[in-house]
Amino acid sequence: MPRVASLNMLLETTGTDYLAELYGQVIENVSLGAASVAIKNYELSGDPESGSVEAKRFANATAKNYGTARTAGHGDGVVARPVPVLINQDKEIVEELQNKDIRLYGVDGVLDRRAANHAQVMISTLDTDFFAVAVSEGTEFTPTEAAVADQVEECIEAVEGTKNAFVDGVPRAMISVVATPTVYGAIRKYLQSTTRHNFATGEEDEFLEYNGCRVFKSVHLPVNGDSKCQFCVMADGSIAQPVVSDGYQAERVPQTNAFSVDLFFSYGTKCVTPDLIKYVMSK
Repeated sequence: MPRVASLNMLLETTGTDYLAELYGQVIENVSLGAASVAIKNYELSGDPESGSVEAKRFANATAKNYGTARTAGHGDGVVARPVPVLINQDKEIVEELQNKDIRLYGVDGVLDRRAANHAQVMISTLDTDFFAVAVSEGTEFTPTEAAVADQVEECIEAVEGTKNAFVDGVPRAMISVVATPTVYGAIRKYLQSTTRHNFATGEEDEFLEYNGCRVFKSVHLPVNGDSKCQFCVMADGSIAQPVVSDGYQAERVPQTNAFSVDLFFSYGTKCVTPDLIKYVMSK
């Protein structure tokens, strides 16, 4: 991609191509950095551009004795509970660039830095709302164990053992743990102090799994007064959060020597399976 030498070039083909590429990088970084993106519900019907989509939660089938499942020539109807998800949160990032702002780093240098920040802002916005819904719709869990690592295991078992009309237990491969850096660090120290190396490791001594469940670290778990969510355990897909975003747009600010660079995104957050979310608050 040719260097964008001036703000005026943002309105030319070279500039618009550069902004499109930059937007792609922002979306990629959000996808990689937001815990909510990794564990949210993707089984949605409808067009997000219309302002709403729908998730469905299907009830368990019933196993009957051979030859008895059909009544009057018909089997059981599929029972599904619809969960509408409104895309009702509209956000924008609008920043103005002055010519004096680009003298040191150049247009693309400044925008590269701002795009990295914009991705972090989107991550913070989406994760904050996602986990706020998890705590407001899920069930607070009270551990009996003293050690943090054991408390997390207790909470995992509570989700794993859930049984009702819609679910008959949850495989650990479908459960995720999202923890504060403090809790994440405590689990890591526990794993490092034992000979049970049954976890995958990533960069910077991070771990990706704990006792068969994926683990994410987040600074966006909710705070309620003096109490803070320490960790949240949920089945993947428990919360839907469809996101619609538009690419970067650039325009000259009237009667100034500045250009505005805008990024718009909309989303909605809705709990689909509240019974499969447990969380632990600090006391």
